[in-house]
Amino acid sequence: MTIVVLLGVLLLVIGGCVCVVWAARGGPRWVRVVATATLAAGELVSRSNQRSRRGDGEE
Repeated sequence: MTIVVLLGVLLLVIGGCVCVVWAARGGPRWVRVVATATLAAGELVSRSNQRSRRGDGEE
């Protein structure tokens, strides 16, 4: 069951990356929406990782 969930997440990530590239080349509106959501999610993950790294060295 875990493998199925991980494969689903992997497919979503790959699909999001494809949409980002397609939107950069002028894709349809729904592709630009998915690309924006993908970039926003990546930014949230990046900020979360930066916060956790800052906290590791202090304690």
